[in-house]
Amino acid sequence: MTTLEQKSADTQPQYDVASIMGAIYGDGITGLKGAFSREWIAQLAEDIAGLYPAALARPGGAVGRGTNRHYVEIHPEDIRGFRELVSHPWIHAVCESVLGPEYKFVEIGFDVPNPGAKDQPWHRDFRVGEETLLRRRLDSLAFNITTVDVEEDMGPFEIAPGTQWDDPSSFDHGMFPPASLYPRYEARAQRKYPKMGDVSVRSALTIHRGTANRSQKARPVLVLGVDAPGAGHDEWHDFQLTRAYYETLPQSIRDHLLCRLVDTLEPIVQGHTIEGLMMGDA
Repeated sequence: MTTLEQKSADTQPQYDVASIMGAIYGDGITGLKGAFSREWIAQLAEDIAGLYPAALARPGGAVGRGTNRHYVEIHPEDIRGFRELVSHPWIHAVCESVLGPEYKFVEIGFDVPNPGAKDQPWHRDFRVGEETLLRRRLDSLAFNITTVDVEEDMGPFEIAPGTQWDDPSSFDHGMFPPASLYPRYEARAQRKYPKMGDVSVRSALTIHRGTANRSQKARPVLVLGVDAPGAGHDEWHDFQLTRAYYETLPQSIRDHLLCRLVDTLEPIVQGHTIEGLMMGDA
């Protein structure tokens, strides 16, 4: 076992389902400190540093998420630690607890708030579906893994706990609440300052925003999207694996991949744009 790999199954800790469910259905966000080693994160940061300029140079390779912000969807094979990422025991425990045993990974990418990035408007990442609106069930999760130690001036992520249940009837495009509701979110707002190795998970419906990056450093963060069966968010993504790479993965990972198998990886043209973020900042 290398220093970048996680503990073997017989030494993996057990995680409390009630605590996980309570956090996601209550605040809409939770996390695990020190889930990965700083060495593993440094390797991830190297991979992202190589992928980012290539995506910016390719038509459709990156999408704007506001001033000096980009999102880039990538292939699992683009990062060396994909296997360790999706087999991490805490990530598995969270997905199984909230989404059920047939959960599927549908997206992997990274978000980069660069120096000069401004406050985003408060938003959700997508519209609320009937499963949540009518049946009060959350059917997707977004994991975030920072590649840097986040400091106050680097534009930390900000979230308004409990707002995944807010009525979207007055929201623009079902995702952007009116300015009249901003005081509610500002009163509840929590800024997050994760360190290298920490992992967070949230409902992408919980109202959130990126804040202004006043530093001279970028704040790259890996994004891993997961669906319950039938959630449908895979339609916005192009989760590709080569057949050769897929065959190297254990069945325990294959069972949770909702992907397209190809002989040769094809460039990804980002399909999940958020127009309200591309049009300007708060």
